[in-house]
Amino acid sequence: MKEAKAMAYVNAYGVLATLENLCEIDDKAKAVCQGLKNPVAICMDVKDGPCVTYHFSKDGCKMTEGEGGCTCKMSFASPEKFNALIDESKPGIPTKNPVQVLSFLLGPFTKLTDILTAYLMPSKEALKERDFFEKSTILTMYTIAGAICALGNNDSISKGSAYYICDGDIGMGITDACYVTICARNHHLSLKKEKAANPRAVMEFKTIDLANALFNGTASTMAELCAGNIHLAGMCNMIDNINRILDRVAVYLG
Repeated sequence: MKEAKAMAYVNAYGVLATLENLCEIDDKAKAVCQGLKNPVAICMDVKDGPCVTYHFSKDGCKMTEGEGGCTCKMSFASPEKFNALIDESKPGIPTKNPVQVLSFLLGPFTKLTDILTAYLMPSKEALKERDFFEKSTILTMYTIAGAICALGNNDSISKGSAYYICDGDIGMGITDACYVTICARNHHLSLKKEKAANPRAVMEFKTIDLANALFNGTASTMAELCAGNIHLAGMCNMIDNINRILDRVAVYLG
């Protein structure tokens, strides 16, 4: 079962955080950012849940923790209310600069999230176009990585797996396409969207096609491991526990 609080962190640190990457690789998303007259930093403040700020400018999007630097703010009475923003497009309560909240939410923010949704929940027809297929897979990778950290820190089952991950960096990625680093410190997981400089463990998929097949469940992890298409190195215990959290990611994002 999904836990509402953990789902809120997945939405904040996994789904919406992928707007950072969307605005880097998609031309339509870049155009939305270029069309902004002034930078907008919208804080999503969830009672008993995450508090993060998404900073939008002509240069793209950047997520930070907390409300520092926000130009407007939307508050949610519970994790369930925040999840409704993602699932049902129900906004929270504007609590700072309400005019900017509503104009940005109903305009640029909705345009960007619609583009992101098309990539993360793609149609079979859209996936036939190679460029879209590759971008969809890469963005899914970033979303999954964010969700791993969100669940490792907040989902009651995943926290058990995170407890057994020793301190160090875990490198994950798709060869020559995208890389992330999951940083484990005192059983708390955080994400860097860059290749690990000195990982204690590595899990890397050989191709974008393989990664996509693994993400949608049409490829066998064990078979691909035996075929040498998934590169594992370093401390197997760290990878083993990350894979246990990945099983929970499938529940939350499935």
